[in-house]
Amino acid sequence: HLRRRQIKHTIPEPRDQRANRQRRGSHGGRPTGFDKTIYRRRNEVERTINRLKNFRAIATRYDKRAYVFHGTVTVAAIRLWLHP
Repeated sequence: HLRRRQIKHTIPEPRDQRANRQRRGSHGGRPTGFDKTIYRRRNEVERTINRLKNFRAIATRYDKRAYVFHGTVTVAAIRLWLHP
């Protein structure tokens, strides 16, 4: 699902798992791919979506028509942009 959108997944490896992998040497496997900038951007998007869901009309999707819902999301995004 994520590959179709060409969004690269990135998960930080916990410190204890990293230490265990390094302790095992060549049998520890390959280190996980982690890109700090991609992780930061994904986190920012997730937090923005959660802030949008704080608006009741967006969280519950009361709007019957898609264009009305789109307008509601637009208004909520503008409010978040103006008052962070």
